[in-house]
Amino acid sequence: MSGASEKPGVLNGFEETVKDFWVSRPRRPHAGRKLAGVAAAIGYRYGIDPVVVRVALIVTTVFGGFGVPFYLLGWLFLPGESDEVSGFESLIGRGRSSVSPAFAVVLMVLTVVSAGGSITGSWFDGGGLISCALIAAALYLLHRARGHENRPAPVAARTSYPAFTGNGAFTMTDTAEAPSPARGWDPLAADPAGWDLPDAPPPPEPQPTPPPRAAHHHGVQRGPRSKVGSATFALAVVTAGAGVLAGLNGATWFDAQHIVGLVLGVVGIGLVAGAFARGGRGLIGLAIPLAIVGLVLTTAPFKDFDVRGGLGDLKPTPHSLAEVQPAYQHAAGDIRLDLTELPEGAPYATTVSNGAGDTTVIVPSNADVTFDCHTGAGETSCFGRSSDGVGEPALVGTDNGPDGPGGQKITLKVSNNVGNVEVRRD
Repeated sequence: MSGASEKPGVLNGFEETVKDFWVSRPRRPHAGRKLAGVAAAIGYRYGIDPVVVRVALIVTTVFGGFGVPFYLLGWLFLPGESDEVSGFESLIGRGRSSVSPAFAVVLMVLTVVSAGGSITGSWFDGGGLISCALIAAALYLLHRARGHENRPAPVAARTSYPAFTGNGAFTMTDTAEAPSPARGWDPLAADPAGWDLPDAPPPPEPQPTPPPRAAHHHGVQRGPRSKVGSATFALAVVTAGAGVLAGLNGATWFDAQHIVGLVLGVVGIGLVAGAFARGGRGLIGLAIPLAIVGLVLTTAPFKDFDVRGGLGDLKPTPHSLAEVQPAYQHAAGDIRLDLTELPEGAPYATTVSNGAGDTTVIVPSNADVTFDCHTGAGETSCFGRSSDGVGEPALVGTDNGPDGPGGQKITLKVSNNVGNVEVRRD
């Protein structure tokens, strides 16, 4: 850590910037930390509110999962403010650290496991690599712009000093006084008590304390307000709208999870840009609920949530086979499909899919129905069979009605993400 307090000149090139970052790494403080002090260290080092850093880590964790391994890497490679070296360097014998060697090994294992999981198991396709690239780019640009500020002072390495042995042959502690220095030679050989020296001047009289000034309530003059927050919010709205339109037009990739992930990515970039422009703190209020929504959408009930189909209640009642649609799809609202007005004839099949809401399908009393009923969260009831809960398996089977086989043949597949599913006879 030698030279960490020296201010560099202009950083030329990628390699020089990386070397200077390593030499002047942020130090994890004792005060202001929530866990290991990684976010506080980065915030204090580059003049950013640590809350912004923590929110950025949360966003990258939800967006791609790399926030956790990055935090563990910071814990492993950033020294504490009173440490000589980091935990990893202490493990290889480079100096003293508050991170024990055993715990450093644990951090290394957790980092490898979490990094592998973020890259291979991310709910957002490629999100692990994207979030890793965003974090690396943000750190690089921060150091290029503010690397000369708040450079940590180096911690001196401990050295051993010989103990003062006193004047005894077996004394190992400082129990004797050190000999006084030899008295200098006096050319006049005069007694200092007889010297005629001028009297010391009287001490100056204390000045009266001036009355306190009246406080001015003009406030601190602030610079121009940054437009990063407004621009990022507008871009996030446009991104969400474009994703929804693409999903409604048949682009299957633009489901709810991916749309939220894209918006989180835009907000994350805005937070990084706001760190440079000293603005955009209001984006935290947008990033936190988006992160929560992203986590909820990754759970089983919402895994296949689709934005297509529109909103509101849907109550189709076809009167001929030509009016029967191959699929009834809805984003949110109740669906009530009545098939009892259809005349008997050729077999037909239809699929009913609902994002959030109750779905009811009514079939003729004597129809032979092959069914597949499922809901991610809620109650499923099909021809007397039922299930209730979250993530329950689908109810699959055939029901020929009270008269047995020989009626109108219908194949139904009914699925909900959230809500109740019911298939019954009239």
